[in-house]
Amino acid sequence: MTYAVIYEHGPNEEGRETWSAYVPDLPGCVSGGETRAECEAMIREAIELHLEGLRDEGLPIPRPSSEAGMVEIPAA
Repeated sequence: MTYAVIYEHGPNEEGRETWSAYVPDLPGCVSGGETRAECEAMIREAIELHLEGLRDEGLPIPRPSSEAGMVEIPAA
């Protein structure tokens, strides 16, 4: 299965640039890292653990249904 992941970056509480990610189809599945690459690795692990937890609890695995895209708007 392929889940859409939303990546965001910006300053944390200490003012350092960090990355965060969440999976719209898996509420509560979030992660972060100091770099995009670290964040990608961490969210992959978070997804695997999230799905494992759902299976362990006998809950259904949500099917991927979200999509992400980019829309370019001319600069003012």
